[in-house]
Amino acid sequence: MELLETVKALASLAHETRLGIFRLLVQAGSGGLAVGQINEAIQIPAPTLSFHLKELSHAGLVSSRQEGRFVYYTANYDVMNGLVSYLTENCCQGTACISNNFCNKEQA
Repeated sequence: MELLETVKALASLAHETRLGIFRLLVQAGSGGLAVGQINEAIQIPAPTLSFHLKELSHAGLVSSRQEGRFVYYTANYDVMNGLVSYLTENCCQGTACISNNFCNKEQA
């Protein structure tokens, strides 16, 4: 992931509602959720939800698909993993991190 993509993704997630929506979609898995299901869980006005979904989409964090008259949103796991990798690529002063993703302080 490049620096500008990282900044765009972090800026998008730096809002309480968008972070909540993204986490909800991550939990939903690869099938995603219909906009109505997201709205039911988040409980915000439809135009506000639409705005936040657009921001997440522009950052590449979510994608949408039309199925009949429903629109489903799904977390983009490749972008999410790229963001986490970018943020942690130089962790632990170059030593291996242990399995739970925390730096192995004994090796550092």
